[in-house]
Amino acid sequence: MTLDDVQQLMQEDMQAVNTLIRQRLHSDVVLINQLGHYIINSGGKRIRPLLLMLSAHVFDYDNEHHYTLAAVVEFIHTATLLHDDVVDASELRRGKQTANSLWGNEASVLVGDFLYSRAFQMMVGVQDMQVMEILSDATNVIAEGEVLQLLNCHEPDTTEAQYLEVIRYKTAKLFEAAAQLGAVLAKQPPEIEQAMIHYGQHLGTAFQLIDDVLDYSADSQAIGKNIGDDLAEGKPTLPLIYALKHSSPEEQAVIRHAITEGGRDNIEQITTTITQCGAIDYTAQAAANEAKKAMQALEILPTSLYTDALYALADFTIQRNH
Repeated sequence: MTLDDVQQLMQEDMQAVNTLIRQRLHSDVVLINQLGHYIINSGGKRIRPLLLMLSAHVFDYDNEHHYTLAAVVEFIHTATLLHDDVVDASELRRGKQTANSLWGNEASVLVGDFLYSRAFQMMVGVQDMQVMEILSDATNVIAEGEVLQLLNCHEPDTTEAQYLEVIRYKTAKLFEAAAQLGAVLAKQPPEIEQAMIHYGQHLGTAFQLIDDVLDYSADSQAIGKNIGDDLAEGKPTLPLIYALKHSSPEEQAVIRHAITEGGRDNIEQITTTITQCGAIDYTAQAAANEAKKAMQALEILPTSLYTDALYALADFTIQRNH
């Protein structure tokens, strides 16, 4: 099963989610409508809401709260993107200008706040204390991950363990919540819920590690952002952390300077070093290991098309080129 097959399987459900997203994005404040619709409609793959919907279907959930929570997850994710792009001073996302480069930092931050608060309004409507606990905890952990990443910026001595902690907090946590919520809505036993938590955590970690690979190995048109953006922002991602341990002293000095100072001055030389020392292969293998753990977590689930789709999602995560 490919991602296209998964999307086809979930087409009606995702259309319902997208309709709900458009409805709940509405505000009497025109700028919120303009900026919100721009970012929501900018070509994202909707992996997180898709994951939540699949999780609910695996357990034959038959209410409609999964639509609401899928939209909530997408709003939380979109809010983090708006804030991320301001913090990183990014100009390009998914091949389009970022909201902050079009409307300014102030508008982007404030509309991000609107999306967070709208998400909390919606989750309260589900009237399930465990659901609110999962999503509020996830949102808090994501914020901690953002701060951890900020502390690691321009810090060439960041360790692999420190970096993986940032990924678990900043990226994997929302995948984890999305996977868990389907089981919670369907009132599954703790061992099933735990399996979905593990699946989401490992899937999200793999997803971010492949992003790190693509930042140095894809072309900007394919990934919809500038190559070496992480380096320009002084972010020591796993390819750089590995290269700092497995390249020559001269190459290490160039990488350390780039992380400390930011910018793309030596991007071609650093990209060559990263490739030649095996950092791309190492990071891709780390992602593959995470995807394998995600798949192993699914072994406890009932056999169905939706379970097959969860396996396919893990496979897509490490095969993708954008």
